[in-house]
Parts: sequence; structure tokens; C-alpha cells
Amino acid sequence: MSENVNSMKKSSDLTSMFKDTAILLVITLVSGLLLGLIYQITKEPIAVQKEMAKQEAYREVFEQADSFEEVELDTPDQQEWADAGFAGETIDEIMAAQDASGTILGYVITVTTKEGYGGDIRFTIGITEDGTVNGISILEISETAGLGMRAEEVLKPQFAGKNTTKFEYTKFGAISDYQIDAISGATITTNAVTNGVNAGLYYFQTELKGGGGNE
Repeated sequence: MSENVNSMKKSSDLTSMFKDTAILLVITLVSGLLLGLIYQITKEPIAVQKEMAKQEAYREVFEQADSFEEVELDTPDQQEWADAGFAGETIDEIMAAQDASGTILGYVITVTTKEGYGGDIRFTIGITEDGTVNGISILEISETAGLGMRAEEVLKPQFAGKNTTKFEYTKFGAISDYQIDAISGATITTNAVTNGVNAGLYYFQTELKGGGGNE
């Protein structure tokens, strides 16, 4: 009698275990299907939003342009890039800023720097044909609130309208066009953004200046 009871209990336990496993399997499958469905539904709107953000960034740094056309990106040699001081920077995209007749007014260069305190910082730079920086527009940044996150407020305005081959930051007050006042307490962020802008300028000077982007 005792053996029958134990056998029935084991059988019940196995049935319960299989039932629980089946329920978990169904939940997992349904969750996966729902996540896949949500991804498909949201994928296009997210892509549209990202494209809109990029277009707004182009306009912000090149208001006088009528249109923007992508230029084939000539990826810099890694060793040469590192030797120039840009091991932590990458050029992501080049757009030619054109007037209504199709004449190139300059370029919008998208740069990512990995030297930020909180991770990657990604932004666009507008550079006219004569090398003047129209300005920068920050696309992605995750710096410390109240410190590095002040890049939009403190650093961004300082690059606009400057014509120089290279910027440097200072903690003691900028006295030249090529100098940028550092964010108080956030020199790492300041250095990252400054290096990123310099990387864009270097690419412009070595690859795009004089119409190189049209070849």
C-alpha cells in the first residue's frame, strides 16, 4: 500500500513538473513572439526618428544649405589616425552641404569620440569650404549631470564661427580663437569633445578640402 502511494506521489510530482515546464515554455514562446512583434512595429518609427534627428543636426550646423548629399567615407588608416592623435575618434558619416544649384558649400561630418567620461559622445560638425566651423550638434552624450552634461551649454557655442586648423582647451580663460574654455570640473568631457572636433577638422583638411569629397 505504501509503495503504491509513493508511486502515485512520484507520478503526480512528475506530472506537475512537466506541466510547470510546459507553462514556462509557452510563456517564453509568447514573450518572444510579442517582443518580435513589438520590435517590428517600433523599428520603422525609431529609424524615422533617428533620421529626423540627423537631418535636424545637419540643418543646425549648416543652416545655409539647401540639401545634403552623402559622400563616400574614405576610412582613415588606423596607424596614421593614431599618430595624428585620434586613436579614440572615428568618422561615421560625411554629408556634402549644397546650395539650390548643387554647389558644395562645405561638409557635415559626424564624429564619435570614445574618450567621454560616461561613454561615447557623438556629434556633427559643420565645416565650410574655407575651413570655418559653423558649429557642432550633439547627437549622443551620457556624461555626469551638472558637469559633463553641460557640454551643450558651455562647449557647443564656443566652436561656432571659428576658423582654425586645431582647437585646444584651457582652464584659464580663452584668449585666442583656437582656445576653448573647459567645463569646470569636467576636463575629460572637454578634452573628448575638443579632440572629436579636431578629428573632424583633420579629416576635412586631409580628405575633403579642395573638393576631395567629390572624387
